[in-house]
Amino acid sequence: MKKTWLWSISSAILLLSACSSNTATEEKKEKVATNANTEEVQKIVVGTGTQFPNICFLDEDGNLTGYDIEMVKAIDEKLPEYEFEFQTMDFPNLLVSLETDKIDFVAHQMEVTEEREEKYLFNKEPYNVFPLKVTVHQDNDEIQSIDDLKGKKVGATPTSSSAVLLEKYNSEHDLGAEIVYSQSSVDSNQQLKTGRIDAIVSTPFAVDFVNEQSDAQQKVVGEALSSSKVFFLFNKDETALADRIDEALVELKEEGVVSELSLKWLGADYSVDF
Repeated sequence: MKKTWLWSISSAILLLSACSSNTATEEKKEKVATNANTEEVQKIVVGTGTQFPNICFLDEDGNLTGYDIEMVKAIDEKLPEYEFEFQTMDFPNLLVSLETDKIDFVAHQMEVTEEREEKYLFNKEPYNVFPLKVTVHQDNDEIQSIDDLKGKKVGATPTSSSAVLLEKYNSEHDLGAEIVYSQSSVDSNQQLKTGRIDAIVSTPFAVDFVNEQSDAQQKVVGEALSSSKVFFLFNKDETALADRIDEALVELKEEGVVSELSLKWLGADYSVDF
């Protein structure tokens, strides 16, 4: 079954066509064709972003791509009963859109937190490990760890994993860091480059990307602050969809697709900690 891809930015819906997965077997293709003739295909709206380097972003031609995007596409090829459609928005709006049923699940490197577990459903099979590190300007040798952020200005996007980590550490260790919230990582990267903030919390693969693409002049320092497994995020009643996605992920891991995508987009196999 040939999948049709849609994703929207600022309410404009653009049409993308997806190629068949290189790992799909002939048997799978026959199954897809059979199901297409006998079952109604359900459209699933996937919420994601456009400003997360190597994860979900727009390439130089304006196409939505990245690790999470290609992972969702690979999963969709495994599930003939669904047709996935991407809808992009700023990160803080993803959870609101999920709660109001404007999207069916979130693909944006979602880590498990107590607050999220109370309100939402995570699928059971992780698809990545998300290492967070203190990140500073390349000329900054003063900050070497999170404890060096005492009294410093640290950038973060509201409700992001970085923000949650900083807020918790601030509270539990009396760090006294001033968290400067921005609507996007692009804003935080620019503030770090110009010296308006002293640090951010990011991932090594994101730092490599922004340095290459926009001369962000960043470096990571110290040990990883967290190395959490990440999942897709659903409303509590979407157990059937979450279970089917888990089944697809298990197959993709066995076929080596998850490792291949991680190496391609993140520069290392972040699936090895599963």
